[in-house]
Amino acid sequence: MNVNCGRCPAAHQDDPAPCGGPLAVRVLDAVGVGVDGCEHHGARMLASLDRARVHPLPGAPPGAAIRVFQAADGIRPFCWLDGPRIEPSQLSRAENRAHHTR
Repeated sequence: MNVNCGRCPAAHQDDPAPCGGPLAVRVLDAVGVGVDGCEHHGARMLASLDRARVHPLPGAPPGAAIRVFQAADGIRPFCWLDGPRIEPSQLSRAENRAHHTR
């Protein structure tokens, strides 16, 4: 855990949500820079990054990376921001898929 803020390193400084458990996954951005996080903040980070990927940490609960990947699909990027969100880049991947199948 990040000692400075009491939350995992994957928690965005503007995201008020508490951690959802111990460090379980590493989220890697498009160039391979990674940060460790709980499943909750790992999913939020994965949802907010283009071409990111997730890997379980050693000793993580079974299925942690899959749960994060599946949760991120339905989370809007930077979901803690208020205001109307209608642009494709502001919608979740699931919402974008639903809009494209209509």
